[in-house]
Amino acid sequence: MAAYGRADDADKPYAYDPRIHPEYFRGVLGRRFLAFLIDLVIICAPIGFAAVVIFVLGLVTLGVGWFLFGLLSPAFLLWALIYTGLTLGGPRSATVGMRAVDIEMRLWYGAPMYSLLAVMSVVLYWVSVSVLTPLVLLVPLFNGRRRMLHDLLLGTVVVNGEARAAALRRYR
Repeated sequence: MAAYGRADDADKPYAYDPRIHPEYFRGVLGRRFLAFLIDLVIICAPIGFAAVVIFVLGLVTLGVGWFLFGLLSPAFLLWALIYTGLTLGGPRSATVGMRAVDIEMRLWYGAPMYSLLAVMSVVLYWVSVSVLTPLVLLVPLFNGRRRMLHDLLLGTVVVNGEARAAALRRYR
């Protein structure tokens, strides 16, 4: 498989055309939001548990343990990046939340994601939402593939899984 951006990729057509195969994009935005919420719980739950443990430890140690709260932000960032790299960058190209709603992220020509691109995707998402305000979330409403800004920059697309696309194809 060729890496994204090499000369031989220029000849590859888009693997997912919304005019020819609309079933790959039907309902993706809503399912993507639901997947985001599921993944948010998966990422935040261990950090919340650690915060409770640190709070109790601080009570037991008369406040000394509360210095560990300073480690929560780096731990949150590290855990989020590892989670994204291992799940979205894994062989199924989907986080646990994305698997739950049967969507996956692919490169524009159909290849699966890889870990570095998955981590770059989550970082670019948070940078774009932080810098450009949440109005950047309107971008997918104005393109046929329902790609967000960070998807456009990285050359990725979120589509329904094959099972869901096949089911939607039968009803078309």
